[in-house]
Amino acid sequence: MMAVHRLHSLARTARELRRDRSGMALVEFALSLPFVVFVTMTGAELANFTTAKMRVSQIALHVADNAARIGTGTVLSNKTISEAQINDLFTGANYQGGRLNVKTNGKVILSSLENDPSNTGKYYIHWQRCYGSKTYASSYGKQGDNNLTGMGPTGQKVTAPSGGATMFVEISYNYQPIISTKFMPMSTITEIAAMTVRDSRDLTQIYNSEGVTASSCP
Repeated sequence: MMAVHRLHSLARTARELRRDRSGMALVEFALSLPFVVFVTMTGAELANFTTAKMRVSQIALHVADNAARIGTGTVLSNKTISEAQINDLFTGANYQGGRLNVKTNGKVILSSLENDPSNTGKYYIHWQRCYGSKTYASSYGKQGDNNLTGMGPTGQKVTAPSGGATMFVEISYNYQPIISTKFMPMSTITEIAAMTVRDSRDLTQIYNSEGVTASSCP
């Protein structure tokens, strides 16, 4: 009789356990937690990456715009630019980047694209200046390159006006993650921008009456 009672007791306990759902939510949460954490971290990293990319793009645009405006002169003479002005331009770009710290984590390349005097209808990079510790060479040319059809990606090349110059800026930046670059498809941000010099500028050279160290490219 006791054995039969025990069997009934075990059967009742089994039925109660089968109907018990009190721990199901906890088990489901434990199983889904890794996925939730992954999605949350990926979303946070993606938002940070998008913000960084937008800021790098803005820096490139501002450097090109400011490079097209800088210079000293009068209404009776062409503007001249100096190495000190270009250095100040780069320093301002680093301040604009703030915590991105472009000086340490990136490379800014500023090129003066002008008409090639030895080849009508072509262009050359008269001078080029660089800023930042990142090891990176321009994808579109170096100082002295001539016989160019322009600078920029295929189908989007910019040129220079007759007797003028176009300031072409390229920035390569090592993305600084808030969690890990494993959540992102790329770890390098590259942006370009270009602006035509507005005023009449002395294109013969970059002056250096201040005697500062030029931001020459390697």
